[in-house]
Amino acid sequence: MNAPWKSTSANGRDQFAAYLCDEASLDVLRPVAMELGWQPEKCNKGGLRNAVQSLSITASPNILMVDLSESGDPLNDINALAEVCEPGTVVVAVGQVNDVRLYRDLIASGIHDYLLKPLSPVQIRDTLAQAQAAFSAPKHHDTNVAKPHISTAVIGTRGGVGASTLATSLAWLFSADDKLPTALLDLDIHFGTGALCLDLEPGRGLTDAIENPSRIDGLFIERAMIRANDNLAILSAEAPIHSPLLTDGAAFTQLEEEFRQAFEMTVIDMPRNMLINFPQLIADVNVAVLVTEMTLASARDTIRLMSWLKAHAPQARVIVVANKVQPALAEISKSDFEASIEAKIQLSIPYDIKAASMAAKLGQTFADANRSTKAGAAIRDLSRMILDHGNAGREAPNAKKSLLGKLDLKSMMPKGGRKAEAAAR
Repeated sequence: MNAPWKSTSANGRDQFAAYLCDEASLDVLRPVAMELGWQPEKCNKGGLRNAVQSLSITASPNILMVDLSESGDPLNDINALAEVCEPGTVVVAVGQVNDVRLYRDLIASGIHDYLLKPLSPVQIRDTLAQAQAAFSAPKHHDTNVAKPHISTAVIGTRGGVGASTLATSLAWLFSADDKLPTALLDLDIHFGTGALCLDLEPGRGLTDAIENPSRIDGLFIERAMIRANDNLAILSAEAPIHSPLLTDGAAFTQLEEEFRQAFEMTVIDMPRNMLINFPQLIADVNVAVLVTEMTLASARDTIRLMSWLKAHAPQARVIVVANKVQPALAEISKSDFEASIEAKIQLSIPYDIKAASMAAKLGQTFADANRSTKAGAAIRDLSRMILDHGNAGREAPNAKKSLLGKLDLKSMMPKGGRKAEAAAR
């Protein structure tokens, strides 16, 4: 047998803690814990609720045993535990409900194992040995090779030019066509349409992040984001219009940092006012897509935004996209527009009201619902331009890593709505 572990590990967290509801179970557990070199005082009286209260003010242990016997809704209550458990904790649940469906749901939620009462020393010893092995096993995301990441900000020069339509379409194409783990961040806090375009409820994830930026980490990202497909996760909001946006932007910066570690692509639907209020949000963006229309006001604002981006985001490649183009009805011709902004329009997307209506009726992104149209083909061309830029400027192998390390999207965002990833990493 391996030598007993020290009571505190190299990461500064306790090796083990247990919260069991009855003395009989504790009497079985304490001798086994002592055999493994763990303090019997870490075997506490009380179940899941006591565990959540205690861990809300202290760091979670490497291995946690928690009793679900007093829980009326174990799967729902596990979410509360996930909020206070740090990534990497291996959780062993104990209960008295002998139901194979509950067992499968708990395992799918990220719990390492589920033990039925009454407990036996052999059963506990084997399970804790397996939990030790699971905690010590190398994590596949622990690597010195930096994961390539492309962050794209989509900015409309005027309201209504279709920036949100392009942002959702690009995110969908990256995730569905290119199979790249992708995050879509809709920063229109009150009137965002990122989730709406995909026929999804936005949830409270983004507003919770703004209210509690210190809580943002890999576990928060997993819990707060909404999945649109296997590779696309969305963070959006529909904040009450009577509630002003009260933030210094720290939450948005932290979210971008977490996205760089958890995904390969980030698409940010960035309203113009967010650039003014929080210029730091553009500091690490690789590509800035300026969505414009062929009008005098858009030409003026394209000039201003290009100048702003040159000063605040010199690292970003700027792509000017003319959207909803109707040459016969254009206020300014393409040549005059380009002469005015002293730059080329890299891509023109034709106006197609029928295609837009079709996407809205189907609850799909414009690009997904209209693959055979000229407008849909143009958006796919735009996605290729962004990917080509990213492939030409990949991060160096020794690129700076987050303190939280690399996270894997598929284990972070599983299909079953996994919200208790206390055991995954």
